[in-house]
Amino acid sequence: MRVMAVANQKGGVGKTTTAINLGTALAAVGERVLLIDSDPQGNASTGLGVPAALRKRTLYDVLMENYPIAEAVIPTLVPGLSLVASDPDLAGVELELSQHPRRTFKLKDALDTVRAAGNCDYVLIDCPPSLNLLTLNAMAAADAVFVPLQCEFFALEGLTHLLRTIERVRVTLNPGLELQGVVLTMFDRRSGLSAHVAKDVRRHFGDMVYQTVIPRNVRVSEAPSFGKPALIYDLRCAGSQAYLQLAKEVIARERQARRTSVESV
Repeated sequence: MRVMAVANQKGGVGKTTTAINLGTALAAVGERVLLIDSDPQGNASTGLGVPAALRKRTLYDVLMENYPIAEAVIPTLVPGLSLVASDPDLAGVELELSQHPRRTFKLKDALDTVRAAGNCDYVLIDCPPSLNLLTLNAMAAADAVFVPLQCEFFALEGLTHLLRTIERVRVTLNPGLELQGVVLTMFDRRSGLSAHVAKDVRRHFGDMVYQTVIPRNVRVSEAPSFGKPALIYDLRCAGSQAYLQLAKEVIARERQARRTSVESV
């Protein structure tokens, strides 16, 4: 099982859209995926068509009431993709857990049971757009951080800050944490700025940047308002096809990493 925190401290970069559609794309090619919505805004839950009335158990119950995470898993309309939904009460977790001795490892402890069960290939954790206790829990529980990066002027500065955060988490909480990769989002082929930013990011970070680029796409933007991933809303649109290609690239990288690990033993 591979646990990936989908994170960027900057908002509006396509993080939740990427979590939803990468999860859907991975499920579409046969992987078993669990998406954990750890953002109190709950956009991933809404974008997967799970209204508040159906969220009987949420991530809040798992973190604060010690419910087994299996009791909070909700099936979605995508075969192979399940959800642990968000709750607005998550906004208070930082204060409520302030005195708990394992406050930064609550999610890791919960996911240990999922690892033991062996019935999931990928766990994607949609993080809040800030460095708070929920994000730290996600990074402490994750094998790697997956970074959506908007093709805009301050992209490199934001990514540099995030890499420093990942390094601090590696030193203090999770020595095995890796950077899974960076995916360029909201790419506008008509814009010279998008091309310039993409070139700069690839020059600075090389192979860490996925070859697949997610274009700015109206159909992808519309899909959440219908409670559907873009791949269900319009499979043929450019954004959906890009997320399918991204899923294939993610899987290919994982297989290559496993082969390299075996060969080095």
